[in-house]
Amino acid sequence: MKRFTTILAALLLSLTVLSAHRVVSAKDTWISVRSKNFVLIGNAGEKDVRQVAIRLEQFREVFTRLFPGMKFNTPVPTTVIVFKSDSSYRPFKPNASTVGYFQPGPDVNYITLSTELKGDQDPYNVIFHEYTHLLVNSTVGNAPSWFNEGLAEYYSSFSISDDSKVILGRPIANHVYLLRESKMLALPTLFQVDHKSPYYNERDKQTIFYAQSWALIHYLIHKPGASGSIDKFLKLMDDGKPMEQAFQEAFQSTYAKMEKELGAYIRRDSYPITNATFERKISFDTELQTSSVSEAEAQAYLGDLLLHSARAESESYLQRALALDPQQSMAHASLAMLRVREGKVDEARNSLERAVLANSQNYLIHYYYAFALSREGMNEEHLISGYSQENLAKMREELKKAIALRPDFPESYSLLAFINLVDGSNLDESIAMLKKVLATSPGRNDTAFMLVRVYMRAEDFKSARQLLERLSQNQSDPEVRDEAKNMLAGIAAQEENLARYRAATEGRNSSTGGSDTTPRLRRRSGASGTEEVSGVEVDTDPLSSLQEALRLPLEGEKQIQGILLRLDCDAKGILFVIQAGDRVIKVRTSRFENIQITSFTNDAGSEINCGPRKTLNPVVVCYQPVSDPKAKYDGELRSLEFVPNEFKLKIKA
Repeated sequence: MKRFTTILAALLLSLTVLSAHRVVSAKDTWISVRSKNFVLIGNAGEKDVRQVAIRLEQFREVFTRLFPGMKFNTPVPTTVIVFKSDSSYRPFKPNASTVGYFQPGPDVNYITLSTELKGDQDPYNVIFHEYTHLLVNSTVGNAPSWFNEGLAEYYSSFSISDDSKVILGRPIANHVYLLRESKMLALPTLFQVDHKSPYYNERDKQTIFYAQSWALIHYLIHKPGASGSIDKFLKLMDDGKPMEQAFQEAFQSTYAKMEKELGAYIRRDSYPITNATFERKISFDTELQTSSVSEAEAQAYLGDLLLHSARAESESYLQRALALDPQQSMAHASLAMLRVREGKVDEARNSLERAVLANSQNYLIHYYYAFALSREGMNEEHLISGYSQENLAKMREELKKAIALRPDFPESYSLLAFINLVDGSNLDESIAMLKKVLATSPGRNDTAFMLVRVYMRAEDFKSARQLLERLSQNQSDPEVRDEAKNMLAGIAAQEENLARYRAATEGRNSSTGGSDTTPRLRRRSGASGTEEVSGVEVDTDPLSSLQEALRLPLEGEKQIQGILLRLDCDAKGILFVIQAGDRVIKVRTSRFENIQITSFTNDAGSEINCGPRKTLNPVVVCYQPVSDPKAKYDGELRSLEFVPNEFKLKIKA
């Protein structure tokens, strides 16, 4: 299945506590084989490890050749660990029946397998399935679930012989049997499945979803005259076309017509196989670079694999690596990331300083160093109000080193943009960097959302809206859709507020002969807030302009002014505690993205953190009161606006 994680979620997950395993000995003989797209580490024989490298490269090469119009890019490195036996593989399996697995990550992907096979299970089936997801997701961020899973299942049966004879489309027995016995899903139902759908998550329903998705892709690939149609479908989806329109244009068929054709194809119960022979052998043997691996380095790789799998045993392997070699840079870096997860940023910083000294040419170490520094001062909700100038300079220095060493690694650019966003500086640089990442990896939805936030910080609402409208059409991930729609609503509200504020300020400036139309607040010029101009008394109080700029409460909402005391955060949401006169008002929201937050003063800072407020700022809030008298809060928060200390809300009748 497709598994996605953002940088913050993937690197800051709480460790899963599992039963301890004994530390696997690395004393056999470990080697490293480097190919064009993979780094392999193994205690299997050199011939076996090299053969795994060749087979993975051949799969990638064949897959990309069949989509000549798409540029597949995988800038996140993939490390493959090849075990010589099932017993040496056992401590690293997610379960006893595993024969191979793919562990994706924002900084590194891991593939694991053993060359000792038991029964008729083939580890490559799982690996090819998941690697297909990696290729599609990095290239097309809007591929619908049926397409993504169907294509991954189709390519999971890939095989090659003599480095030139490729077989694709072998029938998958479980799918064939299920399709014989089960009723087909209507295509509109199949096409609406996403990551939250029962057909994607519930065992008794997902089997037919996978089987029918495979059958549809099988039919579309082998349908006469369909050459290039899948390639075209991917392009249209990547361009943001609605799925039904993209489907009809690419496959020249309506849903209803295709459903009839697919039904006939399945009932025929005969699935053709593609046999292709390439004129030139697809051989990578001469391109492989082999080297020995020390016991300390092997233990560091094993510990890092467990760290990326959120396994508690990772520390024992990393500590063993450092006991064998106190200067082992990878072990220091991985241990630092473990300390970041634990909230021990100072310890992480010490480990990374040692890692940099041990290997200054490793781009990941510089990235990890900047990442650890970016967590300093961050609360449990991963919110931060700012960085010291010293940390800002150091983070930027480390990230620029990482970029110089590996210019195509996307996370370095994303983290640098995040740092600039918090600091409110170098926004143009951030926009250019993130556009560069999306040009080579258009499927990076996390990068797209970061670009949206930078656009909003720079008040380029038009560009932010265009990108969000595209994200709101995502066909596979409802969380992406929901977040995009919430942010679109927030942009509209923010633009409306700024427009009202600017209009009110411009009107007041024109009445006083002024020309300043910038949307900022200025202190009143006198105790009464009035001045005499040409013998006529006029109101020059800019705070009255602010009154017009505030969000108007909708029907059924209440609007109050008070002092924001604290934010109480837990798994159920965020509770805002506000002192309003002699009352304490408590209003809640499930997530920050669901509310409109605006600041009309510089005193509020650039971020809102959970916990007591260091500065007690006046705020104006709109909320929907709760009807349940037993509720422990007063209402659902709709908007929160920071206002200057001297502002007094005028409640309109």
